[in-house]
Amino acid sequence: MELSRKYSAVSGSPTLIIDSKFKAMKADGIDVVGFGAGEPDFDTPRHIKDAAIEAINTGFTKYTPASGIIELKKAIVDKFERENGLSYATNQIVVSNGAKHSLINTFGAILNPGDEVILPAPFWVSYIEMIKLSDGTPVVVNCPEENNFKLRPEELENAITPKTKALVLNSPSNPTGMVYTKDELRAIAEICVKHNIFVVSDEIYEHLIYEGERCSIASFGDDIKNLTIIINGLSKTYAMTGWRIGYLACAPEIAKIIGNVQSHETSNPNSIAQYAAVTALNAGLDFVDDMKAEYMMRRDYMVEHINAIDGVSCLKPQGAFYVMMNIKNLLGKEFCGCKIESSMDFADALLSKALVALVPGEGFACPGYLRWSYATSSYNIKRGIERLQKFLNNEY
Repeated sequence: MELSRKYSAVSGSPTLIIDSKFKAMKADGIDVVGFGAGEPDFDTPRHIKDAAIEAINTGFTKYTPASGIIELKKAIVDKFERENGLSYATNQIVVSNGAKHSLINTFGAILNPGDEVILPAPFWVSYIEMIKLSDGTPVVVNCPEENNFKLRPEELENAITPKTKALVLNSPSNPTGMVYTKDELRAIAEICVKHNIFVVSDEIYEHLIYEGERCSIASFGDDIKNLTIIINGLSKTYAMTGWRIGYLACAPEIAKIIGNVQSHETSNPNSIAQYAAVTALNAGLDFVDDMKAEYMMRRDYMVEHINAIDGVSCLKPQGAFYVMMNIKNLLGKEFCGCKIESSMDFADALLSKALVALVPGEGFACPGYLRWSYATSSYNIKRGIERLQKFLNNEY
């Protein structure tokens, strides 16, 4: 019996090969150091956990409206006004089971078969499969390191066709950590308005910016705001990855479609997590400063020491908690008995010989690079870089 052609065509992440090997080695008690984490290594703040306990103790454990409780929608509306200078009504907000769910809901709501979505590369691994699952056609635009891994206006113009429906924009970026400036966002906004295309703006890392100014593309007037679907959530800013609360803001007609579909897909997001999310959004961001300061220290150490090693290099990211390491000068060479023809080869050899797990760039449409995450301890970062140096010195 034939299974779904659409679902069968979804590619598993090539990064899972390294991740599975890393986890198996760790389970066997091997002293491996991993840098693949896409989540803060900080604990969820106490006041948020207390709110969840209160929800349980007061019986807030039943079904809620499918698109989120009104208290949380109001807190999100207030957040956009307070932090982004954007005005939304509660009927423009949909709360989902994580920002990933918000993204797949968005693509499902705006795409029809054959619609094209411009996807600047490097990109987060799930975007391309989400687009294809929604019958869209990804149009990948390579954004090289010499352009700080960012999409330029002329590249956007050249990629637009009569079938273009949307642009995916992720700032700060996973995997590069690069942040678009106001001028860059304004130029992109003008092109999207000119061609009447949606912007799916993934702003999940918005509060993890170390240089530059936080800015949403939706802030440049009603024309671009009406075309923008902002994707956000509590995972990164509030160290709430496992709580699975994401949300989006968009035109009311899009929100209505998404809410209707979500009512059939998953019913409501977790009631307890929603209750805690209200407290998270309303209580302020004071603790984020401490988290950012720690990330900056780790980032600076990692960038300085990677760039001090012959054969590899990296840009200093301005946000998120990732560094993309360039290994193009090492391709075709052999280290510790392992021939390196790709970043996947490098990741496999580094894990096998030096017990360091990095994410190969192929999964981000960025061959010749590997992603480090500095959402791990300074101790682990120091050990990882020392092991990298020994690997390149053929000491294993």
